[in-house]
Amino acid sequence: MAADSNTIKELIQYIASSLVDHADRIEINEISGSQTNVIELKVAKEDIGKVIGRNGRTADAIRTILNCGAAKMNKRYILHIIDE
Repeated sequence: MAADSNTIKELIQYIASSLVDHADRIEINEISGSQTNVIELKVAKEDIGKVIGRNGRTADAIRTILNCGAAKMNKRYILHIIDE
């Protein structure tokens, strides 16, 4: 179970680090629920636009990839991009 969780977190880490300029400031937290797990992605303030994309298209694409990976493991994940 922990291996699945780490795989999902590594996937989000890889995607986010490919998009942003400050990859060292990426923080990923997972909140486990009874049916759904929440992945919180936090990046540097100047990189938030790169992760969200124009009209949220990049964020939607990341969520699509996340859902595909989670479905293969019979789990449900929600991605929250934290804007501070």
